[in-house]
Amino acid sequence: MKDIFDEFAELSATLGKYLEHHGVLLSTAESCTGGLVSGIITTTPGSSQWFDRGFVTYSNDAKMAMLDVSSDTLEKHGAVSEEVAIQMAEGVLFKVSTSAIAISVTGVAGPGGGTDAKPVGMVCFALAKRVGEGIVTLPFTRYFEGDRAEVRLQSCYFIIDQLIKVLEPPLRAD
Repeated sequence: MKDIFDEFAELSATLGKYLEHHGVLLSTAESCTGGLVSGIITTTPGSSQWFDRGFVTYSNDAKMAMLDVSSDTLEKHGAVSEEVAIQMAEGVLFKVSTSAIAISVTGVAGPGGGTDAKPVGMVCFALAKRVGEGIVTLPFTRYFEGDRAEVRLQSCYFIIDQLIKVLEPPLRAD
């Protein structure tokens, strides 16, 4: 039986093979996962060939300062929203000219901080890809169950797995 670390290693290796084959660099923007996505990715030998950098923007101030997330968007939608996830992923691509793909994660990992509208386990994601002169961005929201660690690990698995699945048109890297 595979444990979670074996599953993450396989997932990351699959992603890495695709990105390296196509000469594409990936960067991340993380809030509730606090760098876990980047940590999982960099356990893969040779990941420096396809992973450029990760931003951990836990606070709203960090999101605004490092990724140019709009204070208006944060005020209107809150940090846990697809709108903020989109701005985080796109902000990475605006800041990092070498990366062609960016992923972002923002959510309520718990145990506190949840509301009726945004319960513990709600996590918003975005995948952004340079296409010609522009950027194509796909947002997702998922609701995970479990404790804080489980929500964070499920979030990591989801975003890496989702990126592998969507590296087809319109986000194909070649």
